Amino acid sequence: MGCLKLEPAKCQGATPSTGLWEGDLCFSLSAEAPGLFPAFNCMFEIVVLHQRKVWRASPRRVQGRGRSLAETPGFWSWCWLWRLVEAAEDAYLKHEFDADLQYEYFNAVLINERDEEGNYLELGKEFILVPNDHFNNLPVNISLSDVQVPTNMYNKDPAIVNGVYWSESLNKVFVDNFDRDPSLIWQYFGSAKGFFRQYPGIKWEPDENGVIAFDCRNRKWYIQAATSPKDVVILVDVSGSMKGLRLTIAKQTVSSILDTLGDDDFFNIIAYNEELHYVEPCLNGTLVQADRANKEHFREHLDKLFAKGIGMLDIALNEAFNMLNEFNHTGQGSICSQAIMLITDGAVDTYDTIFAKYNWPDRKVRIFTYLIGREAAFADNLKWMACANKGFFTQISTLADVQENVMEYLHVLSRPKVIDQEHDVVWTEAYIDSTLPQAQKLADDQGLVLMTTVAMPVFSKQNETRSKGILLGVVGTDVPVKELLKTIPKYKLGIHGYAFAITNNGYILTHPELRPLYEEGKKRRKPNYSSVDLSEVEWEDRDDVLRNAMVNRKTGKFSMEVKKTVDKGKRVLVMTNDYYYTDIKGTPFSLGVALSRGHGKYFFRGNVTVEEGLHDLEHPDVSLADEWSYCNTDLHPEHRQMTQLEAIKRYLTGKEPLLQCDKELIQEVLFDAVVSAPIEAYWTSLALNKSENSDKGVEVAFLGTRTGLSRINLFVGPEQLTNQDFLTAEDKENIFNADHFPLWYRRAAEQIPGSFVYSIPFSTETSNKSNVVTASTAIQLLDDRKSPVVAAVGIQMKLEFFQRKFWTASRQCASLDGRCAISCDDETINCYLIDNNGFILVSEDYQQTGYFFGEVEGAVMNKLLSMGSFKRITLYDYQAMCRTNKESSDSAHSLLDPYNAFFAAVKWIMTELVLFLVEFNLCSWWHSDLTAKAQRLKQTLEPCDTEYPAFVSERTIKETTGNIACDDCFKSFVIQQIPSSNLFMVVVDNECFCDSIPPITMAPIEIRYNESLKCERLKSQKIRRRPESCHGFHPEENARECGGVSGLSAKPSLVLLPLLLMIFSR
Repeated sequence: MGCLKLEPAKCQGATPSTGLWEGDLCFSLSAEAPGLFPAFNCMFEIVVLHQRKVWRASPRRVQGRGRSLAETPGFWSWCWLWRLVEAAEDAYLKHEFDADLQYEYFNAVLINERDEEGNYLELGKEFILVPNDHFNNLPVNISLSDVQVPTNMYNKDPAIVNGVYWSESLNKVFVDNFDRDPSLIWQYFGSAKGFFRQYPGIKWEPDENGVIAFDCRNRKWYIQAATSPKDVVILVDVSGSMKGLRLTIAKQTVSSILDTLGDDDFFNIIAYNEELHYVEPCLNGTLVQADRANKEHFREHLDKLFAKGIGMLDIALNEAFNMLNEFNHTGQGSICSQAIMLITDGAVDTYDTIFAKYNWPDRKVRIFTYLIGREAAFADNLKWMACANKGFFTQISTLADVQENVMEYLHVLSRPKVIDQEHDVVWTEAYIDSTLPQAQKLADDQGLVLMTTVAMPVFSKQNETRSKGILLGVVGTDVPVKELLKTIPKYKLGIHGYAFAITNNGYILTHPELRPLYEEGKKRRKPNYSSVDLSEVEWEDRDDVLRNAMVNRKTGKFSMEVKKTVDKGKRVLVMTNDYYYTDIKGTPFSLGVALSRGHGKYFFRGNVTVEEGLHDLEHPDVSLADEWSYCNTDLHPEHRQMTQLEAIKRYLTGKEPLLQCDKELIQEVLFDAVVSAPIEAYWTSLALNKSENSDKGVEVAFLGTRTGLSRINLFVGPEQLTNQDFLTAEDKENIFNADHFPLWYRRAAEQIPGSFVYSIPFSTETSNKSNVVTASTAIQLLDDRKSPVVAAVGIQMKLEFFQRKFWTASRQCASLDGRCAISCDDETINCYLIDNNGFILVSEDYQQTGYFFGEVEGAVMNKLLSMGSFKRITLYDYQAMCRTNKESSDSAHSLLDPYNAFFAAVKWIMTELVLFLVEFNLCSWWHSDLTAKAQRLKQTLEPCDTEYPAFVSERTIKETTGNIACDDCFKSFVIQQIPSSNLFMVVVDNECFCDSIPPITMAPIEIRYNESLKCERLKSQKIRRRPESCHGFHPEENARECGGVSGLSAKPSLVLLPLLLMIFSR
């Protein structure tokens, strides 16, 4: 038996003398762990979990690549989940179902709601809510959980009430888990009956449309924990009898099935009448991964289906079985469960010969049948098909029935896992929590927080239900993605270094280049933000060497030249990165670290006394990177309000002995505080010397060190600052954060030692042009590239002040009389000051400030490129959003929204009242091709791929002249580098016009894929790693639980046929 494969039990002999507490968990361990932590050799007998500490009954340690078991990412999440699983299963085991049970529980939607007379609503008792900073300042109750019930379910349904009643026992465990581990956030139990118990308790508010669309059973964490990976072929009947509302219900059923498929699943959809119609013809005969992009692609094609002809189900079944068999042999799919979903209004036969040919006696492909409409003439045949193939039959009469009926198949697929009693731990991809509208709003206001969910299934342990494999639900807890990277100190990664992580499918869990939002002011989420592949951000790795190695959980190193964009994608840094990667134990994730050559190879260490360091840390202008982990302030509630600077001070003075801090980093911070302190006196002298800055042109001076320490000095009042956001949390690119050093620090480090880098900050809004200039330079110990950059220092000044200084300098000449033969005042020339990326800082036309030089002087920029003074670098953005015109109408597509079900039902009733005897349906008219006349083009933003240029100057160019042949004249220019800077002065002849040479822009161009290439992209499947566990079948499974078995009327010979085949095959 492997380590942690043996289920834990409560410790015996819990007394103070034994060091055990009541409720502690003891694990019997042996051999090597094949399950959750495969790399660990468990070399002792008993481990006791006690207040997040590991108490060992043996002096020997758990060894695992030099780390103890308790330090493994995911270990504690697993422990808290297991306690919830155990509590839930025990509570259900002791509970007896009572159809008449009356129980008043806290309904998350109704709590604290009153009627017109001021009385609390039923299920809406008083529920104390207090804002809690640990939960994004949302009002919560940390003493109790509450329950959310889906909108389409009855709050007091006996199944719901009984489930809520027995799951109340989880309250105590929720609270106890949080007491033991204050870093925990949301804990919850999603019931197979549909209700959702969440801790801490919180009030649920409808979204802007007045609805709560959440159903826990549709969430990826629930589906992944409840079932194993699967290959699914969906067959949709589009014969003439499916016209009207039936086809609309069928489309909604398909859409709901797609909702239940995740990144580890594969699928295809075939519509059939007398012929087969692949919904995506390009994918004839194969299956595709059920990622969001593919599912949305198929949803769009569903609108093109229309009903006509005769349904030939035998052809469709043959195609589905052949496709599943062939795809399984390619080794590309789930290699686990397989299923055929049949959506039809009837079947004239049981097609037993087809099942006998392809599926009996093993019945490896499950058949799920969905009867559309009220008629039940062919129901028996569909029931028999499902029951004879370990599937499930259900009837869907209205759109409102779709959701619950589709969910039934998940219970069937969960049976083998339940019977095996395998509590597999699953981790989801990264997501932005949108469960609660108020939480979503806070996330928009306070910043993006990516989460991953750790989940585990909960089973019935009742012996009499064992063969039925009853899934009770799934428990889960949210883990901020940043928690997985906390062990990687940012200060050791260097100026451009960063950490990232990916899933088993190659999707990004966290990466500095991941951009989940678009339209920055509105912070809208991109539809495919959770399925961005690593190859789409590290796109220079054309052969996917890095990606594939990480997907396969290898440990190693990889190097390549990269082009990293900064400053809102306007600038590019070309460098060589060394990538180091390994797997994250106990999770399906892999971790990577990128280190840029030239930085991080050498590290400077200093040493000062604590007293000296604390003295200089006390200065009011000193701050630290709050997103860096100098001290862990999450472990204890009393520490959470502390800034990192406060935590360090209290740690060093011994006032907070429970604080866990990085001693090495703190020592370096103290050193930086001491050696940088004299600059404060220098800044003060400048402020006192009014002649140096009489017109307040320089507004702020700043310094940042490699340890995240910052010093800021204002030369004007805070309210007088031109750029109010600079060096604040509102301007994340210019402060130290978890992902990167400030922009001014990174750019200065790439300049020649001793030179300054000047730039104008870019605004996201074209109308809001910047009015400041930032200048910074790197501080190195030695004047060479090998010397570590220990700090960067700079100033920010008014643009008008900087430009005035430039014009004054441009009029000064070295002649004896001081006069200039030609100056920028002459009307025959235009003078510009541009930076090393070609952006204009100074122009005689003030409106051109901030523009790319090629847009203003296209002919000159084109010549500079051809001469090699500048070079163009082609960049790609695979997370772009492009404007596109889409057809918008009120046709069947709108009915795929379940909240329009009511209106569809009204239309259906109206037609049936008038024409129920006539084989004609007004719904088929309402949703026919005639609606095309009402369609209009609507401009929307859609995910796309773009290509765009960036430009970089050659450092070797000091001064260059050039002539450009235009239509009837020659245009001359001179470009000269400004010493010790990244700036160039360009003087251009203004008397010759080159209108024939177009301007050069940096506008991105959408990459258009022709139909053939689109098809290849759909078919191509990148390397992925399947989940380690698979529970596709179990010999003890009770296949008779297949949806209305008692009503079977198929002939006995057909019912016995698969059983006889099974017997004779043995």
